[in-house]
Amino acid sequence: MAGEAAPVSSGAIRMDADALNDFMAEAFPHSQPGSRGRVVSAVPGHVRARLDPNEQALRPGGLISGPTQMGFADMAAYALVLAHIGPVAMAVTSALNYQFLRPCRPGALFADANLLRLGKRLAVMDIRIWTDDADKPVGQANVTYAIP
Repeated sequence: MAGEAAPVSSGAIRMDADALNDFMAEAFPHSQPGSRGRVVSAVPGHVRARLDPNEQALRPGGLISGPTQMGFADMAAYALVLAHIGPVAMAVTSALNYQFLRPCRPGALFADANLLRLGKRLAVMDIRIWTDDADKPVGQANVTYAIP
């Protein structure tokens, strides 16, 4: 029917990287600039994000903290969901399981978020967090989002 939105699909995106970054800045106006990271690219089924952590993100021993890594994985998952369903602020995390794979040294963090399943009510994603080599992730998350 004319005027109806196209159905949600894992094969098409509704928001590109710029639109996602603009939405995040608007949806989270009280967060410090750069604290949540930014979307670098968005294509069907995949989002890449980047975070440049500051000193507050370090834990004793000079490694990037677990909460920083998990928060970044969650942001990448949220961006991936929104890329496919559009600007729906109330899509929320319903599960996040994070595995620490190796020490996360200071420096730029990257997240590769891959869509495993996009349903009407749930989206399931795999997120790989890495620093200088995408083939050697420092962490991996399975994230499920509830879609309103």
